[in-house]
Amino acid sequence: MSQRLFAEFFGTFWLVLGGCGSAIFAAAFPGLGIGFAGVALAFGLTVVTMAYAVGNISGAHFNPAVTIGCYTGGRMPGREVLPYIVSQVLGAIVAGGVLYIIASGKAGFDVTAGFATNGYGEHSPGGYSFLAAVVAEFVLTMFFLLVILGVTHKRAAVGFAPLAIGLALTLIHLISIPITNTSVNPARSTGVAVFQGGWALAQLWVFWVVPLLGGAVGGWVHRALLENDPPAHGVQ
Repeated sequence: MSQRLFAEFFGTFWLVLGGCGSAIFAAAFPGLGIGFAGVALAFGLTVVTMAYAVGNISGAHFNPAVTIGCYTGGRMPGREVLPYIVSQVLGAIVAGGVLYIIASGKAGFDVTAGFATNGYGEHSPGGYSFLAAVVAEFVLTMFFLLVILGVTHKRAAVGFAPLAIGLALTLIHLISIPITNTSVNPARSTGVAVFQGGWALAQLWVFWVVPLLGGAVGGWVHRALLENDPPAHGVQ
């Protein structure tokens, strides 16, 4: 279990360092910025790389919503949920601290300007409302779990799950960066919000409650409606 928790810690650390780091340092770099598409790809790549690296140890959740979805989807026992989530949040916060140290090395750095945090209303990149943020985060997290549970099913093609999951996360970011700066991951949101402070912490509850609900529903939907093995060759 200790190996699994360390894997979740390091995997979530890498996700926040790579994904949020690309948003903080590279997204709007003058003349060469990678923009929304680059940030979306960076988040996807963090999952792909770490899923291949440690997925055989912990299952490569790196996200409390994924852990909850795996529980409701019947993929893990309830006693492991809290330790997984604690490890993920700690990894995210440590990564946020590393990003803060690096970012503060530039003159004029102002952590209150955003620091890759998630928000709605006036703190949404596109000015989207609370309701828009809730719907986007819920639906996208639910479908993220459907992808994860589907591609890791025993009947799925072996070896391709990390690619499919990373591409799904990339797509999710391409859709929702303008809406909420994309959470679908309470640990990722927490890791940078604790350093931004202020409004990011005030709105953080949304990026815990909604993704966890979306993940739980995604796990339940897959288990209840999609996981039964189909008859061989489709014959009844």
